[in-house]
Amino acid sequence: ASGGTEANEAAMKLALQYQQAIGETQRTKLMGRSISYHGTTLSTAAISGHPLRKRGLESALPSFLEVPSPYPLRAPCGINHDQLADFYVDQITGSSGGAIVPPDAYWSKVRALCDEFGIVLILDEVMTGFGRTGKVFGYQHWPITPDILVSGKGLAGGYAPLGGVFTSEPIGTAIANAGYQVMFNTFGAHPAACAAAVEVLTILSEESLVQAAEEKGDYLHKRLQAEFSEHPYVAEVRGRGLLAAIEVVASRDTLARFEPEAMMTSKIVAEGLQRGVFFYAGGTGEVRDIVCMGPPFVISLEEIDHLVSILRQAVDAAVEQVN
Repeated sequence: ASGGTEANEAAMKLALQYQQAIGETQRTKLMGRSISYHGTTLSTAAISGHPLRKRGLESALPSFLEVPSPYPLRAPCGINHDQLADFYVDQITGSSGGAIVPPDAYWSKVRALCDEFGIVLILDEVMTGFGRTGKVFGYQHWPITPDILVSGKGLAGGYAPLGGVFTSEPIGTAIANAGYQVMFNTFGAHPAACAAAVEVLTILSEESLVQAAEEKGDYLHKRLQAEFSEHPYVAEVRGRGLLAAIEVVASRDTLARFEPEAMMTSKIVAEGLQRGVFFYAGGTGEVRDIVCMGPPFVISLEEIDHLVSILRQAVDAAVEQVN
């Protein structure tokens, strides 16, 4: 595919075609999560739990089922007491929730439920795939295997527009045996984009950059914890590998958020830019004041120190503006 949106759209179609191919004709519904983002088409926007990016489109969006995201910091029964509800789409949230990592037992239970009820498990790894979390794919942090895997950004390293959709053998075989056409877009498997991906994946392997992302990610999280674990306006440091985020709050004790009008995340990003470091604004509109980090795999430890130092300065300066 030419990017994550196309890839996610294709994955949804494959899941539907597979169910039809095996005779499960009643299975026509798709389910997403309350905090997520999967693309810009009407269907991928609709299945995303991202209200801000649906504004002005609500009347035209198809209806999908939705279940809560595992959000340990704000779990209804208290921190780290999420209970499994049903099938979900991505294993570690990207910028929509700010690198939310589920409880350890979460994904094995999701996999077991999907197997029990014949549900296709689609994992969106557009942001987390190809090393970002310190594993080749984010799902490898848990003992699970998806039925359909979607990849994007890391596949070609930003050098060319490319996404990928991977299925298990049973899904591919069933669709082929049914004689269904699997349609992709004009620039699917574009030779120049694929050539870029081959070179990126070769470099990832030859230079052991996935291992580097794991090791440097550990260092990044230790530095973030040291700087923010007791910060009065930071509720949590989270993420895996070189995907990290902090959640900024008006009160660490109550987890109350700043009012939307404060535009806290924008202020933090602006303060960081003034000091020479770019941070990524996360959130969904409802989930807000999320600051994300996704540094390059070749970042040095000294640059990580600098990044964390500037983030602390940016948070403090932004809070001072509001208070």
